[in-house]
Amino acid sequence: MQEQDNNISAFISGQWKDKDWKKKAASQQKAYARLLQKPDKKKIFKILPALHEEAFSQIDCLRCAACCKNYSPRFKTPDIKRISKHLKLRESVFIDTYLELDNEGDYVVKKSPCPFLGANNRCSIYEVRPSDCERFPYTDEDVLINRPRITLKNSSFCPAVFFVMERLLEAK
Repeated sequence: MQEQDNNISAFISGQWKDKDWKKKAASQQKAYARLLQKPDKKKIFKILPALHEEAFSQIDCLRCAACCKNYSPRFKTPDIKRISKHLKLRESVFIDTYLELDNEGDYVVKKSPCPFLGANNRCSIYEVRPSDCERFPYTDEDVLINRPRITLKNSSFCPAVFFVMERLLEAK
């Protein structure tokens, strides 16, 4: 328990920018998987909002943007319509310019980083961003528990997911 507290303290103090938390997340994948395999959903759902708030009181997404730099959200039909309208593009032009179909049949950006990510890590379409971006990293909703593969992947690159998963292990 003491070692875990030290790791979280180091994480909070800003070391999340180093690779150390990523190594810790990699070494914890089996523990996270066990937690997500048979979760006490009632207990977890009760504490998730507080853990989410705690994580984001410590973590500034604009200092990281790993999600936007390395991965793509799904662009669902309502997202495509909303963003196309905002950019004053026909939907087909928006799709041809920015998107491709992935192996699961979802529209995703053609290349990383996201073409809407600015040099300052700000999103140029933030007000109309895809719903996946708006909801990410799912640390305050049931996706965290109900979609363990996504949670495990996200814990490897998102410091907020790592933070919440570490806190859930502590609460176990």
